[in-house]
Amino acid sequence: MPGTTVAHATDELPDETVDAVVIGGGAAGLNGALMLARSRRSVVVIDSGTPRNAPAEGVHGLLGLDGTPPAELLRRGREEVRRYGGLVVTGDVVSARPAAPSAGGDPRFAVTLAGGGTLRTRRLLVATGLRDVLPGIPGLARHWGRGVVHCPYCHGWEVRDEPIGILAVGPASVHHALLFRQLTDDLVYFTRGTELDEGTRARLAARGVRVVDTPVTEVVTGGDGGITGVRLSDGQVVPRRVLAVVTTLLARTEGLEELALPTRDLPGGMGRHIAGGTAGATEVPGVWVAGNATEPMAQVGASAAAGALAGAHMNADLAAADTEAALAAARRVTHA
Repeated sequence: MPGTTVAHATDELPDETVDAVVIGGGAAGLNGALMLARSRRSVVVIDSGTPRNAPAEGVHGLLGLDGTPPAELLRRGREEVRRYGGLVVTGDVVSARPAAPSAGGDPRFAVTLAGGGTLRTRRLLVATGLRDVLPGIPGLARHWGRGVVHCPYCHGWEVRDEPIGILAVGPASVHHALLFRQLTDDLVYFTRGTELDEGTRARLAARGVRVVDTPVTEVVTGGDGGITGVRLSDGQVVPRRVLAVVTTLLARTEGLEELALPTRDLPGGMGRHIAGGTAGATEVPGVWVAGNATEPMAQVGASAAAGALAGAHMNADLAAADTEAALAAARRVTHA
């Protein structure tokens, strides 16, 4: 799904090489930048202004901030990063590539924005998030983030006791159905051509879940602008107010191709993510990854925590490089 653009103030690009550039201004990117800025590192966040959760009314499952509108949470985050000297620049990255390292071998990168400006940096944190790809059912996409939901932990309480329909995409949808059954007694499972063995059908029936095998042709919208039902190929409309679907999760990697970051397929054909190791370190020296780009199932709190951990490890890596550079300089003075 295309993200909703959220406009906000932007800082000027610095001319000098900075310690870190963070690509992505969501929870992971901003928390990584916060850790770096609080360590007195020069850091620039590049924010496209298209957060994944922009259509949602509130962030949930985040202790102390449950229900906070996503735009408000990110506004506070940008303010906190700037409070410690970090910069937040609105823009789209069209190219992030390795550059010539320092004389001592410390990594360098060049990050070019759509407007033509280029940043030079010692380290990169990729926190670009992901795109949710919905099934191509007419009328479905317009309700994304409201009547169409994907996560029982993000939206479940808000849709409790509603007539909910599961639009199956594969085996993962069965697990989806069991989770949403916890939230409503009125649940319909639309198989949409996916296979269900007799054991699975028996389990769904035991929980009172109705299974519909007739193909779905469209989502029906009512006069109030919300979902009123699902139309089947035989013309029948099954009344529903909420639809839950497992989306295909694709890490946002546009403009990052020259970094040659390793990517991996998710189980069950659910999408693709950027592979990260300890604290988000990638196989590319000097590049870390955090948030949904590498952990697609992470909610806002987990993404923010991953960004903080990555930022701390980046600072430690920079501290080690600074020490080696200082030692080399001291030796040159000694032998001069």
